Amino acid sequence: MSTQHAPEPIIVPIDLEDRAYDIEIAPDVLDRLGGILKQKFPGARFGVITDLNVEKAQWERLKKSLEANGLDYAIISIPPGENAKSMARLDSVVFALLKEKLERNDIILAFGGGVIGDLAGFAAAIMRRGMDFVQIPTSLLAQVDSSVGGKTGVNSPHGKNLIGAFHQPRFVAADLGALETLPERQFRAGYAEVVKYGLIDDEEFFFWLEANQPEIFEGGPARAEAIARACRAKARVVVADEREHGQRALLNLGHTFGHALEAATGYSDRLIHGEGVAIGMALAHRFSTKLGLSNTQDDERVVAHLKKAGLPTKLSDIPGELSSTEELLNHIAQDKKVSRGALTFILTKGIGKAFIEQNVNPDHVFEFLNEERQK
Repeated sequence: MSTQHAPEPIIVPIDLEDRAYDIEIAPDVLDRLGGILKQKFPGARFGVITDLNVEKAQWERLKKSLEANGLDYAIISIPPGENAKSMARLDSVVFALLKEKLERNDIILAFGGGVIGDLAGFAAAIMRRGMDFVQIPTSLLAQVDSSVGGKTGVNSPHGKNLIGAFHQPRFVAADLGALETLPERQFRAGYAEVVKYGLIDDEEFFFWLEANQPEIFEGGPARAEAIARACRAKARVVVADEREHGQRALLNLGHTFGHALEAATGYSDRLIHGEGVAIGMALAHRFSTKLGLSNTQDDERVVAHLKKAGLPTKLSDIPGELSSTEELLNHIAQDKKVSRGALTFILTKGIGKAFIEQNVNPDHVFEFLNEERQK
């Protein structure tokens, strides 16, 4: 992947009145971040939460920027991976922050991918009854999705992200240069979340992605544009429905199936989040067609694009033996979108025509999953 250069930073505002903040997208924002933080939070100390992989690849850039601006910081580095999103790890991170004597007016820096953003954001939400934090997403998935909108939390044996809080960041610094050190598998997984925004309600964006996917992966100007368009799409939804009482649930297209598959594989490297979302979006389109809502042509077009990006699209693409259909359905029943026990899915009437369907018949889901297991 070649280094992406942009003449000017792209600023995407999140207009939440007194909690408004900006996303800054640029190839060098990490190198300038010390100055930005010094201006935004004069006199603050900073608690940097990261993982060992990001520390190795990116910490020197941030450290240099912090120290060049005379900022005082403490760094807490944890093992990488989805398993870090646990109550036990949250406890250790909060304890470490307290040991460093971070005060309520200090700032937590969530420096990493989606796992770090969710974990550090939740730690900030509960530290001293609420501390401010800044998202510094270093993965494509985090830059276009998890760092924006204030969802924070950890996983439970009962399901993904079932313990958490809505807690908006004060600023999001999306450094395009950080993506250059991202493993190819992680970049592909993040791309699934980019595709999601086209499939929800913007078929023109999906068609644009079909035409520009190679350049996005190579690091040309289309990469910055794709990230900015995804962030604007999420910003629009978050501002309209911050706490997911209605239309924000559309952002979970593919996630009901995907989260169940992640839980069934033990949140392991067998299936990372974006891969689960890719399979989930393909399943959501096929399930919609089975219910007579969508059409096979759109299903095939979505699957073809995901495959072109190197993403899995069916249950048999997951390595190893998969849990029983009964267990998958149990995981689906624990999903946050379940209401009074009724299954809620994000279904579709075609590309760019997603909608929220409540009271989905569990028997239909069970039958569909059994059929999918044979593919």
